[in-house]
Amino acid sequence: MDIRFSERADGLKASEIRELLKLTEMPEIISFAGGLPAPELFPVKEMEGIMQKVLERDGKVALQYSSTEGFKPLREVIAKQRMTPAKVNVTADDIAMTTGSQQGIEFSAKVFVNEGDVIICESPSYLGAINAFKAYMPKFVEVPMDEHGMIMEDLEKALKANPNAKMIYTIPDFQNPTGITMSDDRRKKVAELAEEYKIPVIEDNPYGDLIFEGTRHPSIKSFDKEGWVIYLGTFSKNFCPGLRLGWICAAPEILEKYIVVKQGADLQCSTLDQRATALFMETYNLDEHIESIKKVYGKRRTLMLECLDKYFPKEVTHTNPYGGLFTWVKLKEGLDAAEILKEALKENVAYVPGGSFFPNGGHPNYFRLNYSCMPEDKIVEGVKRLGTVLAKYY
Repeated sequence: MDIRFSERADGLKASEIRELLKLTEMPEIISFAGGLPAPELFPVKEMEGIMQKVLERDGKVALQYSSTEGFKPLREVIAKQRMTPAKVNVTADDIAMTTGSQQGIEFSAKVFVNEGDVIICESPSYLGAINAFKAYMPKFVEVPMDEHGMIMEDLEKALKANPNAKMIYTIPDFQNPTGITMSDDRRKKVAELAEEYKIPVIEDNPYGDLIFEGTRHPSIKSFDKEGWVIYLGTFSKNFCPGLRLGWICAAPEILEKYIVVKQGADLQCSTLDQRATALFMETYNLDEHIESIKKVYGKRRTLMLECLDKYFPKEVTHTNPYGGLFTWVKLKEGLDAAEILKEALKENVAYVPGGSFFPNGGHPNYFRLNYSCMPEDKIVEGVKRLGTVLAKYY
């Protein structure tokens, strides 16, 4: 078609993750590609009863439009049950619902970023965020990480070198794609730097609940004294991703901008799904459900790491996450994980090549593996197959 798109639309490309997720629909593929929760852990029976009860009790309002900021009883239970473990003391008035935390990511760029503005982020960073931000045509400044997360000296250098940077984007808990967790002292430092340099921090926290060892870390938001930290939460990784419910926790003057943007985007989240989620959390203990998820994922994590050490060439290294959904694999310099994926697919096993997680390009010798979605026998077999493929390059 001879059709003229906007410059923004012309610059958009299909998400590599979305394309690879199509592979999960092919039964012969052992896919470590997506960040999918394990469907066998979804509370299907419980939600069947909850949905029926909502429709029987409040059907006329549950199927009607509702407020943009979201169903207040749900926001109240989020403030009490989900923000308190993150060490954040807020009320429903500090929270607005989003269509998954992905919408909160996209709205953050819409609220703060003009064309050419600088976004500071970890290197590597979440591909879905990079793609959402790229629509607003920013410049990315990448901050390297070590085993304790974003390196603070490099973050401060980036802030000094880019005094007009618009925001810092970070995933402090079991980061996507690396699985690395930011240390508590660095979380405090990020909040302090945000206050010092007057820059918003987008704290993307979909994985904080999924800690397999020890207790949950305090959020960056918990160290926020002046309201510079914007916390993005979600029910996708700890409950039901198909409901597409997330939330923003932010200072009132910032939250109001997100609400106005949401009004223009989709008016509101599903009234029915919000009421059902609120009723589920009133009826059942979501933390008990999360504990059952953690047991399964923790076991799969341990098995995958053991298999990587057993079946991969010894020169291949990987991160050792103690929560979340991912581990991050590093190949020797000169190898291209995207090219090797073609060989892996011939063996009916898939992963996400790492190059796209670096917003400014480079670093093709990495790839991401997910351990949450595949059962244990497929984890073993899939890693064996990958090991056989990689052995050809070592």
